[in-house]
Amino acid sequence: METAEKLFYAEGIRAVGIDRIIAEAGVAKMSLYNHFSSKDDLVLAVLQYREEKITRFFDSATQRYVDNGLDRLQAFFSALKEWFDSKEFRGCAFINAVVELADPRHPASEFSTHHKELFHQMIGRIMEETHGSKAAAFVPAVSLMVEGAIVTAMMDGNSEAADVAKEATLVLLPSKQAQRE
Repeated sequence: METAEKLFYAEGIRAVGIDRIIAEAGVAKMSLYNHFSSKDDLVLAVLQYREEKITRFFDSATQRYVDNGLDRLQAFFSALKEWFDSKEFRGCAFINAVVELADPRHPASEFSTHHKELFHQMIGRIMEETHGSKAAAFVPAVSLMVEGAIVTAMMDGNSEAADVAKEATLVLLPSKQAQRE
């Protein structure tokens, strides 16, 4: 699973064949097929594994920044920037999968779409926690800025898009004063 995740993320789903995964993982072909009946099944399992991994990263990195004095929204954007700065960053595995698979009904595409819904809900909870219930109206716009930042960071090869998305979000959201009114 780890080998497939690493290769799919670094090089792409279509570019990496089963034989390469087997060779790099050092497992027998039958071992792989005992767990996954097809490459499509493996792709879906890898995305499920990736979701757990990225969720753990954002939970722990965000908490680390909160523990250092940032509010949860600023901490989220700091975690986003940290992800962009990581040497293995190659965009969002879920966006990449949907683009590569080019079939919205593919189980991995459907899973990726559901993952993005959950990711945007998480952003919404963070926004409401830090800026109150009025912030809920801005979740679609902020989610779009975050997704754009992910793509931009990948294309530009730097993390500045996280700062731009954070500053735009803070301008867009109701002020802390407006929360109390």
